[in-house]
Amino acid sequence: MGPGPRTARRLAALLTALLAVLCGLVSAPAATAAAPQAAAGTFRNPLNTGPDPYMTFWNGSYYLTTTQGDSIRMWRSSSLGTLLDADPLTVWTDSDSSRNQHIWAPEFYRFNGRWYLYYTADDGVDDHHRIYVLESDRDDPAGPYHFKSRLTPPNHAIDFAIDPGILQHNGRLYLAYSGINQYQHNGINIAPMSNPYTVSGDAVALNAAGGCPEVREGAEFLYRNGRTWMTYSTCDTGKPDYQVWMMSLPSGADPLVPGNWTQHSGAVFSRADDHGVYGPGHHAFFRSPDGTEDWIVYHAKTTSTYTYTDRTTRAQKITWNADGSPNPGRPLAMGATQDLPSGDPGAGTYWINDDGRSSGGGSVAYTGTWNSGTGCATQCFWSDDHWSDRAGNTATFTFTGTRIALLSVRDTGNGIAALSIDGGAEQRVDFYGAIRTGETLQYRSPRLPYGRHTLRVRVTGEHNAQSGAAFVSVDRAEVYTR
Repeated sequence: MGPGPRTARRLAALLTALLAVLCGLVSAPAATAAAPQAAAGTFRNPLNTGPDPYMTFWNGSYYLTTTQGDSIRMWRSSSLGTLLDADPLTVWTDSDSSRNQHIWAPEFYRFNGRWYLYYTADDGVDDHHRIYVLESDRDDPAGPYHFKSRLTPPNHAIDFAIDPGILQHNGRLYLAYSGINQYQHNGINIAPMSNPYTVSGDAVALNAAGGCPEVREGAEFLYRNGRTWMTYSTCDTGKPDYQVWMMSLPSGADPLVPGNWTQHSGAVFSRADDHGVYGPGHHAFFRSPDGTEDWIVYHAKTTSTYTYTDRTTRAQKITWNADGSPNPGRPLAMGATQDLPSGDPGAGTYWINDDGRSSGGGSVAYTGTWNSGTGCATQCFWSDDHWSDRAGNTATFTFTGTRIALLSVRDTGNGIAALSIDGGAEQRVDFYGAIRTGETLQYRSPRLPYGRHTLRVRVTGEHNAQSGAAFVSVDRAEVYTR
């Protein structure tokens, strides 16, 4: 038996790189500490800089939505590894002032050749959040969409409601959402639906456990091993202890009978301080392109500070326990290199570390005196970075590809850098952050013709009025080759 698709991709990538070096088309990276070389079949988080992700793979592409606030935007890519490189498609804006603000947590499902996009929005007052659904004009997750209806259980007609999700059970549809009930202001409720855009009866409340008193939200569903598995997020999403818990329902049981649900003890997905991951949750599940693997997409932070900022979208593969329950595992470090989902055609990406190591044909060179070290630990890729506040010092990444993204630490003592591509006009970028966060996306270059390019990062010695110093941090560059 010959090599599998993933092995074949990796062999092809290695042979291509070797031929390029032999022919003098690219420069071989300097011999440094061992680093992964199979870049064609791997990826690194984040996938997106927004929170509350929902994703599916359909008809050759991944489709991703995250909370954007003023509209619904969607990212589309043939590979998981290039979602951060994808440009957003705005699929919905609304002129109705009763529902065009604080647009949160969009999710989209396909029923009978149309896509239905569920979301919550308000008029500018948080307690006025209600749930709405759009219908696509054609069989395309990216729309166009038209407004279809508001989704309102009769017994909660005027109540706060967020985080819609669709339960598909025994051939029927149910709306699961977070809203007012006897257990929480944000508690899990389930209501029957007669079709994808009509609630047909009262909602029932589930007394879901969660380790924190505040919320039960973002219900998502998996169907396997004779049960429906409902996972949901608990605690305030601003806290580092935001986490995922689980209940389950036997096939054939009525989901509108609370006693039919079995509570599973303890969180199934929670903070991993040793990986620098805090507040993982508000997740969804998707299948690999070939349908053989289950994956979780979720948001998390790189800071333990109580904050609603710095929630970025990440993904990793899940497994299944011997008792038939899903096992999301532990959240991986932001920059952990993972194999792409099975059947993914390959991202064509590679990384360049601040110390010169690269999984492709990239390098970095410094002028002036830069500090370097491992003090940032889990907040940095390969646990190290370079930083300087000396005006005129430069770090120049040399890469072969079509785009480069720079990720590094934002901090209260960071200042302003001037970045330029191929010696062109400089763009000023502020590396300051009110809360220290690691592997933060600082810059994405414009799209470039495929070939050899440079990104120069120049320290200006300047900083904004809130910052205490003018340091510029250099950590990881992600290079896109398509």
